[in-house]
Amino acid sequence: MLTLYTDTDTDITPAVAAEYGYKLISMPYSVDAKTVYPYVDFDEFDGHAFYDMLRSGVLPTTSAISKERYIEYFEPELAAGNDILYVHFSRAMTITFDAMDQAVSELRAKYPERRFEEIDTKGITTISYAIVRAVGDLVLSGKRLDEVLEWAKTEVDHYAMYFYADDLKFFRRSGRVSGLAATMGTLIGIRPIIYMSAEGKMVSCGKEKGRIKAMEHLLGKVAELGDDIKGHRFYVGHTDAPELAKELAHALKERFGDDLDIEFVITNPTAGSHSGPNGVGVCFHAIHR
Repeated sequence: MLTLYTDTDTDITPAVAAEYGYKLISMPYSVDAKTVYPYVDFDEFDGHAFYDMLRSGVLPTTSAISKERYIEYFEPELAAGNDILYVHFSRAMTITFDAMDQAVSELRAKYPERRFEEIDTKGITTISYAIVRAVGDLVLSGKRLDEVLEWAKTEVDHYAMYFYADDLKFFRRSGRVSGLAATMGTLIGIRPIIYMSAEGKMVSCGKEKGRIKAMEHLLGKVAELGDDIKGHRFYVGHTDAPELAKELAHALKERFGDDLDIEFVITNPTAGSHSGPNGVGVCFHAIHR
């Protein structure tokens, strides 16, 4: 049998994971020296409370998980005779996968008859959520492991994510966005447009003054890059900005048709620690990222 894994940095909740049979790997964050494991230390993510904490000035930190913890996640399935497919957030954004590689190397030696495969979504949060769901749909439809892996070779790069940040102090501190000028944060009302690159990194690709122009920029990217947009679900992600998310969804339907299938996704706390509150973005099927 095949066991699916994903991680909490893909925005998957336990309820959605259960729909597909995914097991969740919890990616931690720390506040005041206390480490918190999403959906281990709490059952539901209170996004509003978390992002209000950030608004008050609290700056959480994030950390990798250990080789031993990965073994704790994976070994029971391999020992039970199951193969594993792990659909995860971008390798290019963290060192945690170095520990995972060490764990997998040991487990492959111990269980040589079992398979461990992975799909790198080359993203984080909403774009990863979209790909995790797409993979889950394929498995539920009866696709074999090798068919899913073949699909991922080309389709992962056909999911695009564009968003804007409201407060650059979080991204400046984390250093997660390439091409983001540190001085930009001192310019009142300037919002950088950021996308997930084909290399799996967050890259600044422009800037707009004000939220209206920033939102128009996102719509322009959908118009420029959208591919078979009616045949795929849209995902509007946000960091505790539900009204902005609804505004973006309304604008998408006005521009591209009222029959668009749109799902709202709130950014998980580990990734949200780097992006801060009041951001919004859109993930869609594209000709390229």
